[in-house]
Amino acid sequence: MRESAAMRILLTSSRLPFTLALIRKLAEAGHEVYASDAYEVASGSHSKYLSGRLITAPPATETEAFVTDVERFVVDNEIERVVPCFEEAFYLATRYERLQAVTDLYTAPFATLARLHDKATFTELAQKLELPLPATQVARSPEEMRELTEPLPHYFARACFSRGGVALLTNTGPLAGATRIEDVTPTPTQPWLVQPFVEGPMLCTYATLREGRVLTHLCYRAPRQWQHSTGISFETVDPGPTLEFAAAIGAELGYTGQMSLDFVDS
Repeated sequence: MRESAAMRILLTSSRLPFTLALIRKLAEAGHEVYASDAYEVASGSHSKYLSGRLITAPPATETEAFVTDVERFVVDNEIERVVPCFEEAFYLATRYERLQAVTDLYTAPFATLARLHDKATFTELAQKLELPLPATQVARSPEEMRELTEPLPHYFARACFSRGGVALLTNTGPLAGATRIEDVTPTPTQPWLVQPFVEGPMLCTYATLREGRVLTHLCYRAPRQWQHSTGISFETVDPGPTLEFAAAIGAELGYTGQMSLDFVDS
């Protein structure tokens, strides 16, 4: 790879608004930017700031073909860094060593991503680092779900493999009763996390890290949400109190890549 300030960078999932924003900012900073997506009319792939674009196989259903498409494009265009911008990071990470041999893949290996994505193993990591958390238990069957929630006057439960305000169960707040406990079926391979319900506004963070060191970190809240779930407006808040989490987790894992965490400001 060339040693220079300006780089050849490939951004994936170019259909997303924040990918288009990255395309513009990186190009304005002097980088040679490329974009990829499985969707031919992805808006970011048609940006005037691009030096080239790639249409790939679908990452989730044709993972090997997707990785091969990215690998071939990286070699042919001497791409120095690949920045996954969405969940395709998981699929690229399954071939981490293979891609890392031809470019700088800006994400962690799959085992590290899976450890953070699984809310049960993430909780174990946070407890090991003595980070403040609500008392947390894991339900691996419908019977355990009832046993763990019944003693709690106000509870909140989430599928360990979930995101974006889906697969949740609570008896408190605006989403109380949105999911019935009878419809929740935890299993040993698809467990659920159970915690006391914590009152307070949601805070979200975004950080970039390199080899365990936090390079950038920001924190925001979502004063407007779609159905009390996905944020649709955002307001920057003081990132200082949440920096401890990203720094501790990053240092423990020697983490490289992007990291997002959610909090309740209690």
